[in-house]
Amino acid sequence: VQLQASGGGLVQAGDSLRLSCAFSGRAFNTYNMGWFRQGSGKEREFVAAINWSGGITDYADSVKGRFTISRDGAKKTMYLQMNTLKPEDTAVYYCASRVPWGDQRQRYLYRYWGQGTQVTVSS
Repeated sequence: VQLQASGGGLVQAGDSLRLSCAFSGRAFNTYNMGWFRQGSGKEREFVAAINWSGGITDYADSVKGRFTISRDGAKKTMYLQMNTLKPEDTAVYYCASRVPWGDQRQRYLYRYWGQGTQVTVSS
């Protein structure tokens, strides 16, 4: 399995971005997946997760109501729609897959990771 995150960039506060995570390999439709982010000098933190069917989602309080996670089984791609971006959302965003639901906030339990995409939000 390989994950490829893309879609990051430099935007202004209040703008939107959509991140994509392309999945290469088998069993995309059986894996729970998530997004994490790591700001400069900070620990990598949970952002959002989606279960294998797309029917259950989970969000960190800091992004709830602004970010939306989704997945497309036909395209084997997961998305993170980020609206009303704030400077504190600046980070490298990583996608990850294969984790038991219930542990989706625990970064150490994810089996596969993408390389990260930089999101910078200016004030």
